[in-house]
Amino acid sequence: MIVSPPAAPTSALRASIGALTTTIAVSVPVFLVGGLAVQIGDELRFSPAGLGLAVSAYFGASALASVPAGFLVERFGATRVSRAGIALSVASLLGVAAFANTLWSLILILALGAGANAMGQLASNTALSRHVPPRRQGLSFGIKQAAIPVATLLSGAAVPVVALTLGWRWAFVFVAGLAAAALLLVPDEPAAAAAKPAKAAKRATGALIVVGVGATLAAGAANALGTFLVDSAVARGISPGPAGLSLTLGSAVCVTSRVLGGWLADRWPGRAVTMISGLLLAGAAGLGLLAVPGGLPLVAGVVLGFGFGWAWPGLMNFAVVRLHPQAPAAATSITQTGVYAGGCLGPLGLGFVATHASYPTMWAVAAVAMLGAAAAMLLGSHLLRRHADGGDPRARSSF
Repeated sequence: MIVSPPAAPTSALRASIGALTTTIAVSVPVFLVGGLAVQIGDELRFSPAGLGLAVSAYFGASALASVPAGFLVERFGATRVSRAGIALSVASLLGVAAFANTLWSLILILALGAGANAMGQLASNTALSRHVPPRRQGLSFGIKQAAIPVATLLSGAAVPVVALTLGWRWAFVFVAGLAAAALLLVPDEPAAAAAKPAKAAKRATGALIVVGVGATLAAGAANALGTFLVDSAVARGISPGPAGLSLTLGSAVCVTSRVLGGWLADRWPGRAVTMISGLLLAGAAGLGLLAVPGGLPLVAGVVLGFGFGWAWPGLMNFAVVRLHPQAPAAATSITQTGVYAGGCLGPLGLGFVATHASYPTMWAVAAVAMLGAAAAMLLGSHLLRRHADGGDPRARSSF
């Protein structure tokens, strides 16, 4: 009988490439809907409010799927769940192309495919924690989180390349093919025994919930920029062109900040959460500037609010994974739930404030929310440090 040799260990480079491409593949459906909103809205006859409802439903479903997805990763391994998440994302993209005929059918298909986002994100976190050396994990998590803006850019590129020539449904088919290619880049791993959640993760659940609350406040405030910035700027007398360009600038700063923040975290791991709080304080100042009339406050506000106030997710994942190396998916599923909840509730709540008060009031509320997020992160850091006492020294150094 011929016995197959054991699978070779996964290299840090292969794990990083797999995490990056998986993250893009599982998150692209919602961004593609946003990028093609004009074409889809014209055919399905929904307003920007309908688009907001669809996006909120997607992130709400992602929040509900996050903890179960973490269990699946710990039970079946990062490789199998990554591939399942990519396959579900591809099915969602093809489902929108074939069956989305009304706003409600679009929302249903997006919500059913939202589990792919949770599965892929948590599987990627686990792959990085297990195959990237600790001294480079901060940078790897920063690059992984920078994949989210890349998914946005891919969605934007689909408009002139496919949507305006063949139609928006073919754009979903085209992107589904690209997402399916990510299956080839998920590294194989030896079958491993099911891992039980680490005791440290259970003892730190309360602390992780506090960090998750901070993530909810921060994500809700930061997501308001992408949702309301242009309309808010136009209401203050600024043309849509400069407003859109300022958001593009903010996105570029955000990508750079996510990667640079991860690089710095590898050099000063004991300051990871301190850096998060600093980024959130800068983001709060930026959101406050958006309440001030004028083009200069707009640009400065977007760079600070989006470029720095939305640059922390990789640092958060890095810090939590270092404390829970035996169960990274279970631990980050709690904090990731907060990120998704912010993506769902933030635009809805702040949109209500803008409608019934004003945009300057909304930006002020968003700034206060981001200040609250910074405080919650500091409190969560203190609680996590207490749970790390007596454990792995490298885990304690993250806080």
